[in-house]
Amino acid sequence: MSRTMTSDARKKDTREKIELGGLIVKAGLRYEKRALLLGALIELAGKIKDDEGERSRLAAIGAEAFGNDSE
Repeated sequence: MSRTMTSDARKKDTREKIELGGLIVKAGLRYEKRALLLGALIELAGKIKDDEGERSRLAAIGAEAFGNDSE
């Protein structure tokens, strides 16, 4: 049973990483260097940590992008 739980957790982790990679592609950043992407994400994490307005603004942009999937 322990092996099954470990396998399920690994599958879930893998799926989550694939989905996160898809976000990079959807944002048009597929060909950017990994160091640049990581740096941008680290800086963004710091900027939105205590700024609900910015979090809401960015969430709205993302929601709109997801809504445009059919285009």
